[in-house]
Amino acid sequence: MAITRQAARRSFLLMALLFAAVATALELGPGLLQYIQQEYGLEARARLENWERLHKLAEPAPTRRQVQLVNSFFNRTPFVSDLQHWDQEDYWATPVEMLATNGADCEDFSIAKYLTLRSLGVPDNQLRIVYVKALELNQAHMVVAWYPTPDADPLILDNLINQIRPASQRDDLEPVYSFNGEGLWRIRGNRTRRSGDAEQLRHWRSLQDRLIDVLK
Repeated sequence: MAITRQAARRSFLLMALLFAAVATALELGPGLLQYIQQEYGLEARARLENWERLHKLAEPAPTRRQVQLVNSFFNRTPFVSDLQHWDQEDYWATPVEMLATNGADCEDFSIAKYLTLRSLGVPDNQLRIVYVKALELNQAHMVVAWYPTPDADPLILDNLINQIRPASQRDDLEPVYSFNGEGLWRIRGNRTRRSGDAEQLRHWRSLQDRLIDVLK
């Protein structure tokens, strides 16, 4: 399925704004930081400033080190369900919303890690956000997969465990679909099939709109 012109424009605008925002070490801007401080307090502002510091620290590092730093940074955020946190069944928060409110569920962890790694220059074709079934918990879950090479056993960034392990060692996760800025893939067993683009995911479109508003 071809990417629509509107989807391509949205994806391009999002990444252009994201990279513009991080061109000077993820400077979020005094207006945004002041707003976060007024609405959520000094500790919330400090969390966003720590995100900026993470970017400065990780930017010159090798990709594997960037992956470790980003995973560790966001995994410090407390887990809070969407119903408790946002009074919604399913809400995909931007990294700013996640850090400002100091709470996240698995989608929020994965989105924040993915976007931060993209802002650090990790190519999109090396990253996938993966919707899985967590077998031991018997519930839906989301993680990030990093492919150091196209045919590599991907490394899994997960908020359930701090260790970054190869997918082959995560028998507790059953992949269902994955996506990134380039596409959407359905997964059945060992077969992965391209089924369109991530714009088909309503929550992803909503998140991009909110992220674009923040980064303008």
